[in-house]
Amino acid sequence: MFKIVDTLIKRYFSNEEVVVFLLLMIATLCVLAFWGGILAPILIAIVLAFLLQGLVDRLQRLRLGHLPSVFIVFFSFLTACSVFIGVMVPIIWRQAVRLVQDAPRMFTVIRNEVQQFADGHSELVSQAAIDEITNSLANESTNLGQWLLSFSLSSIPSLFSVVIYVVLVPLVIFFLLKDQSKILSYLTSWLPKERKMMRNIAHEMNGQIANYIRGKFIEMFVVGVVTYVVFLVFGLKYAELLALLVGLSVLIPYIGAAAVTIPVVLVAFYQYGTQSEFIYVVVAYLIVQALDGNVLVPLLFSEAVNLHPLAIIVAVLFFGGIWGFWGIFFAIPLATLVKAIINAWPSQEQLTS
Repeated sequence: MFKIVDTLIKRYFSNEEVVVFLLLMIATLCVLAFWGGILAPILIAIVLAFLLQGLVDRLQRLRLGHLPSVFIVFFSFLTACSVFIGVMVPIIWRQAVRLVQDAPRMFTVIRNEVQQFADGHSELVSQAAIDEITNSLANESTNLGQWLLSFSLSSIPSLFSVVIYVVLVPLVIFFLLKDQSKILSYLTSWLPKERKMMRNIAHEMNGQIANYIRGKFIEMFVVGVVTYVVFLVFGLKYAELLALLVGLSVLIPYIGAAAVTIPVVLVAFYQYGTQSEFIYVVVAYLIVQALDGNVLVPLLFSEAVNLHPLAIIVAVLFFGGIWGFWGIFFAIPLATLVKAIINAWPSQEQLTS
Protein backbone atom coordinates (compact mmCIF):
# COMPACT_ATOMS: atom_id res chain seq x y z
CA MET A 1 0.00 0.00 0.00
CA PHE A 2 2.77 2.45 1.00
CA LYS A 3 4.71 1.47 -2.10
CA ILE A 4 1.75 2.41 -4.31
CA VAL A 5 1.40 5.76 -2.55
CA ASP A 6 5.13 6.39 -2.86
CA THR A 7 5.00 5.61 -6.58
CA LEU A 8 2.07 7.99 -7.15
CA ILE A 9 3.84 10.77 -5.23
CA LYS A 10 7.02 10.35 -7.25
CA ARG A 11 5.06 10.18 -10.49
CA TYR A 12 2.88 13.25 -10.08
CA PHE A 13 4.48 15.40 -7.36
CA SER A 14 8.23 15.13 -8.03
CA ASN A 15 8.20 18.42 -9.94
CA GLU A 16 8.80 21.63 -7.93
CA GLU A 17 6.22 23.61 -9.93
CA VAL A 18 3.55 20.98 -9.30
CA VAL A 19 4.19 21.01 -5.55
CA VAL A 20 4.16 24.84 -5.36
CA PHE A 21 0.97 25.03 -7.41
CA LEU A 22 -0.73 22.41 -5.24
CA LEU A 23 0.25 24.27 -2.07
CA LEU A 24 -1.07 27.53 -3.55
CA MET A 25 -4.39 25.90 -4.39
CA ILE A 26 -4.73 24.43 -0.89
CA ALA A 27 -3.82 27.77 0.72
CA THR A 28 -6.33 29.62 -1.49
CA LEU A 29 -9.12 27.18 -0.64
CA CYS A 30 -8.36 27.47 3.08
CA VAL A 31 -8.38 31.28 2.92
CA LEU A 32 -11.72 31.28 1.10
CA ALA A 33 -13.20 28.72 3.47
CA PHE A 34 -12.19 30.47 6.70
CA TRP A 35 -12.00 34.15 5.71
CA GLY A 36 -14.11 34.32 2.56
CA GLY A 37 -16.79 36.45 4.23
CA ILE A 38 -14.27 38.94 5.56
CA LEU A 39 -12.45 39.18 2.24
CA ALA A 40 -15.66 39.46 0.19
CA PRO A 41 -15.14 43.18 -0.65
CA ILE A 42 -11.63 42.41 -1.90
CA LEU A 43 -12.83 39.47 -3.99
CA ILE A 44 -15.63 41.57 -5.53
CA ALA A 45 -13.14 44.33 -6.31
CA ILE A 46 -10.79 41.83 -7.99
CA VAL A 47 -13.61 40.58 -10.23
CA LEU A 48 -14.72 44.10 -11.20
CA ALA A 49 -11.13 45.23 -11.78
CA PHE A 50 -10.57 42.19 -13.99
CA LEU A 51 -13.70 43.16 -15.91
CA LEU A 52 -12.63 46.81 -16.30
CA GLN A 53 -9.04 45.99 -17.23
CA GLY A 54 -10.13 45.17 -20.79
CA LEU A 55 -11.47 48.72 -21.21
CA VAL A 56 -8.20 50.14 -19.86
CA ASP A 57 -6.23 48.06 -22.37
CA ARG A 58 -8.42 49.26 -25.23
CA LEU A 59 -7.90 52.90 -24.31
CA GLN A 60 -4.16 52.32 -24.09
CA ARG A 61 -4.22 50.86 -27.60
CA LEU A 62 -5.70 54.21 -28.68
CA ARG A 63 -2.42 55.82 -27.50
CA LEU A 64 -3.76 57.04 -24.18
CA GLY A 65 -1.41 56.78 -21.22
CA HIS A 66 -1.92 54.24 -18.46
CA LEU A 67 -3.06 56.68 -15.77
CA PRO A 68 -5.48 58.63 -18.03
CA SER A 69 -6.99 55.33 -19.18
CA VAL A 70 -7.41 54.17 -15.58
CA PHE A 71 -9.03 57.45 -14.52
CA ILE A 72 -11.45 57.48 -17.48
CA VAL A 73 -12.55 53.87 -16.93
CA PHE A 74 -12.74 54.18 -13.15
CA PHE A 75 -14.82 57.36 -13.08
CA SER A 76 -17.06 56.09 -15.89
CA PHE A 77 -17.69 52.99 -13.79
CA LEU A 78 -18.50 55.12 -10.72
CA THR A 79 -20.84 57.31 -12.77
CA ALA A 80 -22.72 54.31 -14.18
CA CYS A 81 -23.08 52.78 -10.71
CA SER A 82 -24.27 56.09 -9.24
CA VAL A 83 -26.88 56.53 -11.99
CA PHE A 84 -28.16 52.99 -11.48
CA ILE A 85 -28.33 53.39 -7.68
CA GLY A 86 -29.93 56.82 -7.89
CA VAL A 87 -32.49 56.03 -10.60
CA MET A 88 -33.24 52.32 -10.68
CA VAL A 89 -32.82 51.24 -7.06
CA PRO A 90 -35.62 53.48 -5.68
CA ILE A 91 -38.00 52.28 -8.43
CA ILE A 92 -37.14 48.63 -7.83
CA TRP A 93 -37.43 49.09 -4.06
CA ARG A 94 -40.90 50.61 -4.34
CA GLN A 95 -42.03 47.79 -6.61
CA ALA A 96 -40.58 45.18 -4.25
CA VAL A 97 -42.45 46.71 -1.30
CA ARG A 98 -45.65 46.83 -3.34
CA LEU A 99 -45.21 43.22 -4.44
CA VAL A 100 -44.73 42.15 -0.83
CA GLN A 101 -47.88 44.01 0.20
CA ASP A 102 -49.83 42.45 -2.67
CA ALA A 103 -48.51 38.92 -2.08
CA PRO A 104 -51.33 37.71 0.25
CA ARG A 105 -53.98 39.10 -2.12
CA MET A 106 -52.11 37.60 -5.07
CA PHE A 107 -52.19 34.13 -3.56
CA THR A 108 -55.88 34.56 -2.78
CA VAL A 109 -56.71 35.58 -6.36
CA ILE A 110 -54.70 32.70 -7.82
CA ARG A 111 -56.35 30.26 -5.45
CA ASN A 112 -59.81 31.51 -6.44
CA GLU A 113 -58.93 31.24 -10.13
CA VAL A 114 -57.71 27.69 -9.65
CA GLN A 115 -60.88 26.84 -7.73
CA GLN A 116 -63.10 28.33 -10.48
CA PHE A 117 -61.21 26.37 -13.12
CA ALA A 118 -61.65 23.17 -11.12
CA ASP A 119 -65.38 23.79 -10.68
CA GLY A 120 -65.83 24.12 -14.44
CA HIS A 121 -63.57 21.19 -15.28
CA SER A 122 -64.25 18.71 -12.51
CA GLU A 123 -63.70 15.81 -14.90
CA LEU A 124 -60.08 16.96 -15.49
CA VAL A 125 -58.98 17.98 -11.99
CA SER A 126 -59.86 16.19 -8.76
CA GLN A 127 -60.98 18.13 -5.71
CA ALA A 128 -58.17 16.58 -3.67
CA ALA A 129 -55.58 18.09 -6.02
CA ILE A 130 -57.28 21.49 -5.81
CA ASP A 131 -57.32 21.34 -2.01
CA GLU A 132 -53.62 20.50 -2.00
CA ILE A 133 -52.82 23.43 -4.31
CA THR A 134 -54.90 25.92 -2.31
CA ASN A 135 -53.39 24.75 0.97
CA SER A 136 -49.91 25.09 -0.50
CA LEU A 137 -50.68 28.63 -1.65
CA ALA A 138 -51.99 29.55 1.80
CA ASN A 139 -48.89 28.10 3.45
CA GLU A 140 -46.61 29.93 1.03
CA SER A 141 -48.36 33.20 1.82
CA THR A 142 -47.80 32.64 5.55
CA ASN A 143 -44.17 31.60 5.05
CA LEU A 144 -43.54 34.66 2.88
CA GLY A 145 -44.75 37.00 5.60
CA GLN A 146 -42.61 35.29 8.25
CA TRP A 147 -39.55 35.36 5.99
CA LEU A 148 -40.01 39.06 5.21
CA LEU A 149 -40.27 39.85 8.93
CA SER A 150 -37.11 37.91 9.77
CA PHE A 151 -35.28 39.40 6.76
CA SER A 152 -36.17 42.96 7.72
CA LEU A 153 -34.94 42.40 11.29
CA SER A 154 -31.73 40.65 10.25
CA SER A 155 -30.87 43.24 7.59
CA ILE A 156 -30.61 46.15 10.05
CA PRO A 157 -27.01 45.42 11.19
CA SER A 158 -25.93 44.86 7.58
CA LEU A 159 -26.36 48.56 6.78
CA PHE A 160 -22.89 49.17 8.20
CA SER A 161 -21.40 46.51 5.94
CA VAL A 162 -23.06 48.18 2.93
CA VAL A 163 -21.19 51.39 3.77
CA ILE A 164 -17.94 49.41 3.95
CA TYR A 165 -18.60 47.90 0.53
CA VAL A 166 -19.44 51.29 -1.00
CA VAL A 167 -16.20 52.82 0.25
CA LEU A 168 -13.76 49.92 0.15
CA VAL A 169 -14.62 48.23 -3.16
CA PRO A 170 -14.06 51.33 -5.36
CA LEU A 171 -10.75 52.08 -3.62
CA VAL A 172 -9.47 48.55 -4.16
CA ILE A 173 -10.62 48.61 -7.80
CA PHE A 174 -8.72 51.84 -8.43
CA PHE A 175 -5.45 50.59 -6.96
CA LEU A 176 -5.75 47.23 -8.74
CA LEU A 177 -6.18 49.02 -12.08
CA LYS A 178 -3.45 51.57 -11.35
CA ASP A 179 -0.77 49.20 -10.00
CA GLN A 180 -1.66 45.96 -11.76
CA SER A 181 1.81 45.40 -13.25
CA LYS A 182 3.54 46.03 -9.90
CA ILE A 183 1.18 43.68 -8.06
CA LEU A 184 1.63 40.91 -10.62
CA SER A 185 5.40 41.33 -10.63
CA TYR A 186 5.50 41.06 -6.85
CA LEU A 187 3.28 37.96 -6.75
CA THR A 188 5.13 36.15 -9.54
CA SER A 189 8.47 36.84 -7.84
CA TRP A 190 7.49 34.24 -5.22
CA LEU A 191 6.86 31.55 -7.84
CA PRO A 192 9.45 29.17 -9.33
CA LYS A 193 11.34 30.48 -12.34
CA GLU A 194 10.32 27.44 -14.37
CA ARG A 195 6.52 27.54 -14.37
CA LYS A 196 5.37 26.26 -17.73
CA MET A 197 2.29 24.57 -16.28
CA MET A 198 1.21 27.71 -14.42
CA ARG A 199 1.69 29.82 -17.56
CA ASN A 200 -0.46 27.41 -19.58
CA ILE A 201 -3.21 27.49 -16.95
CA ALA A 202 -3.03 31.28 -16.65
CA HIS A 203 -3.10 31.72 -20.42
CA GLU A 204 -6.16 29.48 -20.85
CA MET A 205 -7.98 30.95 -17.86
CA ASN A 206 -7.27 34.60 -18.70
CA GLY A 207 -8.93 34.48 -22.11
CA GLN A 208 -11.86 32.28 -21.16
CA ILE A 209 -12.75 33.95 -17.85
CA ALA A 210 -12.38 37.47 -19.27
CA ASN A 211 -14.72 36.61 -22.14
CA TYR A 212 -17.10 34.80 -19.79
CA ILE A 213 -17.42 37.61 -17.23
CA ARG A 214 -17.79 40.34 -19.86
CA GLY A 215 -20.19 38.19 -21.83
CA LYS A 216 -22.31 37.55 -18.73
CA PHE A 217 -22.61 41.25 -17.99
CA ILE A 218 -23.58 41.95 -21.62
CA GLU A 219 -26.12 39.10 -21.57
CA MET A 220 -27.55 40.29 -18.26
CA PHE A 221 -27.97 43.83 -19.60
CA VAL A 222 -29.49 42.80 -22.95
CA VAL A 223 -31.88 40.22 -21.47
CA GLY A 224 -32.97 42.61 -18.72
CA VAL A 225 -33.64 45.51 -21.11
CA VAL A 226 -35.47 43.38 -23.70
CA THR A 227 -37.58 41.71 -21.01
CA TYR A 228 -38.43 45.10 -19.53
CA VAL A 229 -39.57 46.39 -22.94
CA VAL A 230 -41.75 43.28 -23.41
CA PHE A 231 -43.33 43.65 -19.98
CA LEU A 232 -43.83 47.38 -20.56
CA VAL A 233 -45.61 46.75 -23.86
CA PHE A 234 -48.07 44.39 -22.17
CA GLY A 235 -48.45 46.65 -19.13
CA LEU A 236 -47.35 43.96 -16.70
CA LYS A 237 -47.13 45.05 -13.06
CA TYR A 238 -43.72 45.22 -11.36
CA ALA A 239 -42.07 45.35 -14.80
CA GLU A 240 -38.78 46.84 -13.54
CA LEU A 241 -38.46 44.38 -10.65
CA LEU A 242 -39.26 41.33 -12.77
CA ALA A 243 -36.94 42.48 -15.57
CA LEU A 244 -34.13 42.87 -13.03
CA LEU A 245 -34.76 39.34 -11.73
CA VAL A 246 -34.76 37.96 -15.28
CA GLY A 247 -31.51 39.77 -16.03
CA LEU A 248 -29.86 38.47 -12.86
CA SER A 249 -31.12 34.95 -13.56
CA VAL A 250 -28.62 34.54 -16.42
CA LEU A 251 -25.85 34.43 -13.81
CA ILE A 252 -27.10 30.96 -12.81
CA PRO A 253 -27.06 28.72 -15.91
CA TYR A 254 -30.24 26.73 -16.59
CA ILE A 255 -31.47 26.86 -12.97
CA GLY A 256 -31.86 30.65 -12.90
CA ALA A 257 -34.12 30.78 -15.95
CA ALA A 258 -36.37 28.07 -14.53
CA ALA A 259 -36.58 29.72 -11.10
CA VAL A 260 -37.39 33.24 -12.33
CA THR A 261 -40.16 31.93 -14.59
CA ILE A 262 -42.29 31.18 -11.51
CA PRO A 263 -42.74 34.81 -10.29
CA VAL A 264 -43.25 36.03 -13.87
CA VAL A 265 -46.05 33.52 -14.46
CA LEU A 266 -47.61 34.15 -11.04
CA VAL A 267 -47.70 37.93 -11.50
CA ALA A 268 -49.09 37.59 -15.03
CA PHE A 269 -51.77 35.17 -13.82
CA TYR A 270 -52.61 37.44 -10.88
CA GLN A 271 -53.02 40.42 -13.22
CA TYR A 272 -54.78 38.80 -16.20
CA GLY A 273 -56.23 35.58 -14.84
CA THR A 274 -57.29 33.25 -17.66
CA GLN A 275 -57.59 36.06 -20.24
CA SER A 276 -55.70 35.92 -23.50
CA GLU A 277 -53.21 38.58 -22.29
CA PHE A 278 -51.82 36.03 -19.83
CA ILE A 279 -50.95 33.69 -22.70
CA TYR A 280 -49.41 36.54 -24.71
CA VAL A 281 -47.15 37.61 -21.85
CA VAL A 282 -45.99 34.07 -21.12
CA VAL A 283 -45.34 33.31 -24.80
CA ALA A 284 -43.43 36.59 -25.27
CA TYR A 285 -41.34 35.85 -22.17
CA LEU A 286 -40.56 32.32 -23.38
CA ILE A 287 -39.54 33.74 -26.78
CA VAL A 288 -37.06 36.06 -25.04
CA GLN A 289 -35.66 33.11 -23.10
CA ALA A 290 -35.40 31.05 -26.29
CA LEU A 291 -33.60 33.83 -28.15
CA ASP A 292 -31.24 34.23 -25.23
CA GLY A 293 -30.36 30.55 -25.11
CA ASN A 294 -30.19 29.90 -28.86
CA VAL A 295 -28.94 33.20 -30.32
CA LEU A 296 -27.36 35.51 -27.73
CA VAL A 297 -25.48 32.90 -25.68
CA PRO A 298 -23.81 31.24 -28.73
CA LEU A 299 -22.76 34.68 -30.02
CA LEU A 300 -21.24 35.74 -26.69
CA PHE A 301 -19.79 32.47 -25.44
CA SER A 302 -18.92 30.44 -28.53
CA GLU A 303 -15.22 30.71 -27.65
CA ALA A 304 -15.43 31.59 -23.98
CA VAL A 305 -16.62 28.37 -22.34
CA ASN A 306 -15.97 24.95 -23.79
CA LEU A 307 -17.79 22.87 -21.20
CA HIS A 308 -20.47 20.23 -21.51
CA PRO A 309 -23.90 21.31 -20.13
CA LEU A 310 -23.79 18.42 -17.64
CA ALA A 311 -20.43 19.67 -16.33
CA ILE A 312 -21.92 23.15 -15.90
CA ILE A 313 -24.92 21.84 -13.93
CA VAL A 314 -22.66 19.73 -11.69
CA ALA A 315 -20.38 22.75 -11.13
CA VAL A 316 -23.35 24.97 -10.19
CA LEU A 317 -24.66 22.42 -7.69
CA PHE A 318 -21.24 21.58 -6.24
CA PHE A 319 -19.74 25.06 -5.84
CA GLY A 320 -23.12 26.55 -4.94
CA GLY A 321 -23.44 24.02 -2.13
CA ILE A 322 -19.99 25.00 -0.82
CA TRP A 323 -19.99 28.80 -1.21
CA GLY A 324 -23.64 29.74 -1.74
CA PHE A 325 -24.36 32.60 -4.14
CA TRP A 326 -20.72 33.30 -4.94
CA GLY A 327 -20.15 29.62 -5.63
CA ILE A 328 -23.01 29.73 -8.13
CA PHE A 329 -21.71 32.96 -9.69
CA PHE A 330 -18.19 31.56 -10.13
CA ALA A 331 -19.28 27.98 -10.92
CA ILE A 332 -18.35 28.13 -14.61
CA PRO A 333 -14.99 29.93 -14.08
CA LEU A 334 -14.13 27.39 -11.37
CA ALA A 335 -15.12 24.51 -13.63
CA THR A 336 -12.99 26.07 -16.37
CA LEU A 337 -10.10 26.27 -13.89
CA VAL A 338 -10.45 22.57 -13.07
CA LYS A 339 -10.46 21.75 -16.79
CA ALA A 340 -7.40 23.96 -17.40
CA ILE A 341 -5.51 22.26 -14.54
CA ILE A 342 -6.32 18.80 -15.92
CA ASN A 343 -5.18 19.83 -19.40
CA ALA A 344 -1.97 21.49 -18.18
CA TRP A 345 -0.99 18.94 -15.51
CA PRO A 346 2.34 17.43 -16.62
CA SER A 347 2.26 13.80 -17.69
CA GLN A 348 4.81 11.20 -16.73
CA GLU A 349 6.70 11.74 -20.00
CA GLN A 350 6.92 15.50 -19.36
CA LEU A 351 8.14 14.99 -15.80
CA THR A 352 10.89 12.61 -16.85
CA SER A 353 12.02 14.61 -19.89
